Amino acid sequence: MKIFFRIVRYVRPYWRWLTLSVMCTILFSIFSGASIYLTIPLLETLFEQAPPVVQQQAETPPKFSLIPNEIIDVKHSFENRLRTFLFSGSKSDALLKICVLILIVFLLKNVFDYCQSYLMATVEQSLMRDLRNALYRHLHNLSLSYFTNERTGNLISRVTNDVNVVNGGVSASFVTLIKEPLLIIVFLSIAFTLSWKLTLLAFIVFPFVLLIIAGIGLRLHKQSGVMQEKMADITSVLQETISNVKVVKAFAMEEFENKKFQKETQSYFRTILKMTRIRNLSSPTTELFSILAGAVIIWFGGRQVLITGEMKASEFLGFLFAIFQVMPPVKELGSVNNRLQEFSAAGKRIFEILDTKPAIQNSPNAVSIRELHKEITFDNISFSYSDEREILSNINLNIKKGEVIAIVGPSGGGKTTLVDLIPRFYDPTAGKILLDGVDIKTIDVKSLREMIGIVTQETILFNDTVRNNIAYGLQNTPEEKIREAARAANALSFIDAMPAGFDSIIGDRGTKISGGQRQRLSIARALLKNPPIMILDEATSALDSESEILVQEAIERLMQNRTSFVIAHRLSTIRKADRILVVEQGKIVQEGKHAALIQQENGLYKKLYDMQFAV
Repeated sequence: MKIFFRIVRYVRPYWRWLTLSVMCTILFSIFSGASIYLTIPLLETLFEQAPPVVQQQAETPPKFSLIPNEIIDVKHSFENRLRTFLFSGSKSDALLKICVLILIVFLLKNVFDYCQSYLMATVEQSLMRDLRNALYRHLHNLSLSYFTNERTGNLISRVTNDVNVVNGGVSASFVTLIKEPLLIIVFLSIAFTLSWKLTLLAFIVFPFVLLIIAGIGLRLHKQSGVMQEKMADITSVLQETISNVKVVKAFAMEEFENKKFQKETQSYFRTILKMTRIRNLSSPTTELFSILAGAVIIWFGGRQVLITGEMKASEFLGFLFAIFQVMPPVKELGSVNNRLQEFSAAGKRIFEILDTKPAIQNSPNAVSIRELHKEITFDNISFSYSDEREILSNINLNIKKGEVIAIVGPSGGGKTTLVDLIPRFYDPTAGKILLDGVDIKTIDVKSLREMIGIVTQETILFNDTVRNNIAYGLQNTPEEKIREAARAANALSFIDAMPAGFDSIIGDRGTKISGGQRQRLSIARALLKNPPIMILDEATSALDSESEILVQEAIERLMQNRTSFVIAHRLSTIRKADRILVVEQGKIVQEGKHAALIQQENGLYKKLYDMQFAV
């Protein structure tokens, strides 16, 4: 129930639509009952030999009845008025009036059913939109460490499949749990006024049905969670394969990936079949007990017509129509519990994301900054992921504004982690980073990251136009500035050569252009942002010589008048750096300019340099 009430909060803004939908549901139920009740005068008109009689006064109530006399009087008064209207003329006149009345009743019934469906669809689709928006917004607020531990396919599945399942639960809660009980009440009320004895007999079935539904629902709740996990596994495999399709083809692993995907779909197939088997038990079981009760009712009611004369044949048939109209809503209610159990399992998975607190958050009195005036200080910084070994240990640095700091060292030494601490992708486990003497934990995260431009080895581009990729994050940027940034990044020539120029679509992750072109677009994006701090992480390591020269020229323009951190394996690209940091096993083991470091014969920098330029 806790999950249900949390979902209801997302429905609350649409209470007007929901209220109108409920009102339409009530009117639909009333006219559904009227459509059944009208069968009684129709049957009397068609099959009774004597013309129907208008009762002048209420019949003498039976000695014992569960129906209060007041209700009996109201019933007889209504019947008399209806009969006076219908049977005041000949049988042909009565038949015409009944047909017109039935037509009106069915028309109104279907109009209200349509309105209810449309209004409820508005509420449901609004809920799905708001839930997906909330999930997407919250995912953007979560820290990088969260995505390190979560599968992308699992997250996609929760935003898509689980929200769909939740929508089914909302429909069950606000449509089925209102509409079907109302229909049951209306039809049972008609049946009860016709024969309370037969109606009580019909109630024998309900305790058995409710017990069966409850038992099936408990099993279904467990299987629903398993099914959602299996769908997440399928989505994960699909996402990974599509993202890495080039690697799959390069290693001729299509058949291996096919088998892996088939294994996941087979597992999902078995789970969904088991779930379907459990879910579908409720409907035939409910119907079986209902038919059993119906057979007993027909036998007992038939005796009242044929032997005791307590009921007229038209009333008995009307009673049967009413009581058997109860069966579809009862069957539908049997499936509601199943849908609510699935809804609960899916809602739990959704709120697991929404309840996750971002590891990186603004402090209560966070300040905004726009410029770096003096320096960046690493004060005794240490860092580790969870309970793993330390990635960085006791780092102390002071970087002046405008300095170009190169960071080199063996893979896995902590170079990228060191620069990832500056934009607060992660927070250090010990020590602090200061910008002009201000702890970055007290700086508004958005304003901090707006000061920083990042160009990585793996260029991150979107399946959009060249223009929108360069101007990403900036609104209403003039065309001249975009062209200027592209020119400075050595990208203008190849952009102008493209069929649609700046309006060309570059494909998913920029697959329609070369690696060097992708890198120059990412540099143009950083240039247009014009941040005071730049981070370049292996920006030229995957390029050919010609592309490297063009990109290196663009990088040098990018670093002008900026405080820059350059991670590089190619030592030839960092000779002009103001300072080079050599990082090994999380510690700075050497520091200085290229000329000084190359003279240290036993130093790690000299060793790396010789390995790269050995003839």
